Amino acid sequence: MPRILGVDIPKEKRIDIALTYLFGVGKYVSGKILKEAGISLDKRAKDLTEEEISWITNAIQKGGYRLEGDLRRDISQNIKRLMEIGSWRGMRHKKGLPVRGQRTRTNARTRKGPRKGGAVIIKKEETRKVAAKPAASPAK
Repeated sequence: MPRILGVDIPKEKRIDIALTYLFGVGKYVSGKILKEAGISLDKRAKDLTEEEISWITNAIQKGGYRLEGDLRRDISQNIKRLMEIGSWRGMRHKKGLPVRGQRTRTNARTRKGPRKGGAVIIKKEETRKVAAKPAASPAK
């Protein structure tokens, strides 16, 4: 399994698809990187030589792409900044609710998590037992 920037990419997939396993690389950026490195899009990741892998790595580094750890850090810093300034989006991030205007009355289970228990339903048998008990009579 070839490693590029510390990430194992799948060996059976075409190289343009395999590069999308890097965080921050989509199909478009993958194509640009391979064009800069001079590698065919149809080639499989398992067929790459060590030299071609180094060409890809150099093309990524020279291209100035923000990938993996740097990109994750930037995203988390942006979210923290929004929370610190108290913006609407920051408050939604803090509360764990959808940020981009989606409805929350129904759906939004991905952000809100599993449903919490609602009202407790009392069974009919229990209510009958409670009603059948004689009331305490006043002492004489």
